[in-house]
Amino acid sequence: MSRADITIPTPDGPARAFAFTPDDGSTGPWPGAIIAMDAPAIRPALFDMGQRLADAGYFVLLPDLFWRAGPYPKLDIAKARAGDPEQVELFGRLRASTSVERQMIDVAACLDDLGSDQRVKPGKVGITGYCMGGSIALRAAGTFPDRIGAAASFHGGNMATDEATSAHLLAPRITAKVLVAGAVEDRSYDEAQNERLKTALIQAGVEADVSIWPGCRHGWVPADMPVHNPEGAERHWKELIALLDSALK
Repeated sequence: MSRADITIPTPDGPARAFAFTPDDGSTGPWPGAIIAMDAPAIRPALFDMGQRLADAGYFVLLPDLFWRAGPYPKLDIAKARAGDPEQVELFGRLRASTSVERQMIDVAACLDDLGSDQRVKPGKVGITGYCMGGSIALRAAGTFPDRIGAAASFHGGNMATDEATSAHLLAPRITAKVLVAGAVEDRSYDEAQNERLKTALIQAGVEADVSIWPGCRHGWVPADMPVHNPEGAERHWKELIALLDSALK
């Protein structure tokens, strides 16, 4: 694995992040891509995803969006959901360390880092997000339309709500190609949200594929999740890489 542990300067301090390059011996430059992590935090399964995306021909940044919480032990999301006091406290502390505003600060820092790295091709980059990262990816595309050329969301949540910060409200600003794959029976992203998001993107003239994937439950992509769906995960890789290639290569 090519993983390099790095820090990226932000207005709030140095953010922890991880960089991945192809393991095929090539030297680049490669198109840039960002992975917006899911709520269970940084862990080996995300490192594997970073490397796999890099091996498709990308320079990949995986920022730790919980870096403001300081060093933290591995989060056991199953125990947290089961009510284990220690894991519930840790999960709450990590989630409280970020916000919509802080997430965009971190994305901006990643974009600046990619733009200054000679191993990264000049031009727009791609972003893909999972769970909470799904809405981050869409919001980033609407916040930085001149810098993001492709945005993907997999089992993302709360992307088309009544909140003032809902990602779908940024649709008129998005210029990136967009792929959204929602999960079935997902209270954080139901059929109504799917239709609201799809309508917003269509009305804004965004080139987008928005749907809920049958048989795929919230969290199906990372290999360490209890609901991991190997077939759905492979479909995700095929469609994600096709999206990024079409926009960035």
